[in-house]
Order: sequence, then structure tokens, then C-alpha cells
Amino acid sequence: MTAKTASARTSGTGWTIRRAEAGDAGALHAMLTAMSEDLGCAAGFRCDPQDLLRHGFGAVPLFRVLLAERGGAALGMALYFPEFSTLRGRPGVYLQDLYVRRDMRASGLGRRLLAAVVRDASQAWDAAYLRLCVHETNAGALAFYRRLGFGTDPGERPLWIEGARFSKLGDMA
Repeated sequence: MTAKTASARTSGTGWTIRRAEAGDAGALHAMLTAMSEDLGCAAGFRCDPQDLLRHGFGAVPLFRVLLAERGGAALGMALYFPEFSTLRGRPGVYLQDLYVRRDMRASGLGRRLLAAVVRDASQAWDAAYLRLCVHETNAGALAFYRRLGFGTDPGERPLWIEGARFSKLGDMA
């Protein structure tokens, strides 16, 4: 989906889903802040609008964002990027964040944002699957994804490393 195509996607309820632009960094940051508060992890939320500008809208964008809005007001967003599965031998899309404003939940907007992500990633880099992680305590999100057919992969367990340990690992090269 090109930016032009994304901007043309309007639902019967009047919201529009379009590719976010650099000028949307403040609205995106506000939604990400609200999401971290909803999840109870606001104390660990370190992203700021400049991070979004630098990494998402700079010379080498590391992610894409689709923004849902109505009348200029942000209703929700999806932040995603390409990944590749050697097991599948195919590219996919990793959904990092999906946020829908509280008053818009159960409206179909989350499903429409996911569909737009799948359409965009399929067209842009031939994505054949979508992967994501859900906070274990977010029962609403777990139920939402299960209703759409998402399942867990019993053979995988997400792990991560950051901070000093990440730097130390890099020093081992």
C-alpha cells in the first residue's frame, strides 16, 4: 500500500487509515504513552517524539506506522516492520504496537488497522505472515487476537537483552 493508497482507505464509520508522516510524531507519542499507561508499564516507557522522528521518518526508516483518524483526531495506530523467517523461507511483518483509543475499542478499528498492516506489508515486501507479542496481563488484547485466529507458537519463547548486557555482547565481536 502506498501512502496515497493508505490515505484513501475510509470506513463507513468515517475514520481514515493512512500512513503516518513526520508531523504525526506528537500524536503517535501520545498514543504510545497512553498504551504504556494502560499496560501498567509507564515507568519503563522511554520513547519520545524525537526517537520516533529519527528512527521512523529519517533517512533509513526502521518502521512504518498506520494512523487511524476522524476529523483530524487520532483514534489509533499500528507500528510495524519487516522480518524474515528462515523456517518459512518468507518475509513477514512484525507488529510492535497496536493501539486503539479506549472509546473506539470494539468498533472494528483494531481489526481494520491489522488488515491495513497485512495489506501494506504484503504489497511492500511480499509478507506472508504476521507476528506479534501480547502482554500476558492484557486479557482484552489476548481475546481480540484469538478471535482473529492468532495462536501461540509452542516452539518459541521471546527473549531479549538490553542496556549494559547488550553493549557487553556487542563488545565480544
